[in-house]
Amino acid sequence: MIWQNHMFKYRRSGSESHTSPEADARLDALFYAYREACPVPEVDTNFMPDLWARIEATRLERSQSANIFSQTVRFLVTTAVAVTVMFGILLGMEKPTGNVTPGVYMEALVSDGEAALDLLNPENMTEMEQQ
Repeated sequence: MIWQNHMFKYRRSGSESHTSPEADARLDALFYAYREACPVPEVDTNFMPDLWARIEATRLERSQSANIFSQTVRFLVTTAVAVTVMFGILLGMEKPTGNVTPGVYMEALVSDGEAALDLLNPENMTEMEQQ
């Protein structure tokens, strides 16, 4: 009730007002409707403890939902890391198939490159034409 009285206490007086009487009447009606829509709760000795209990209950609900989300994210991240490590181990244990000797591939490239250059040699071209 105290704060509602302050609204009317600090209204401008008629001599200071630059608004019309109709606007003042509408403003008074608005304040009255607001006062009726938002009644002042009765304050008793348990007001603050009850208020803090409601606040803590809301915090607890929010922290539980956040806790469930964070647990789910931790589980998914741990699973992703475990799968990645498992695939890395499996790929590391895989043995190459076939008889691939290091350097053989490079030797084949070099010899093919030399053979290709030999084909462009004019002396070799005449030999190829004769065959």
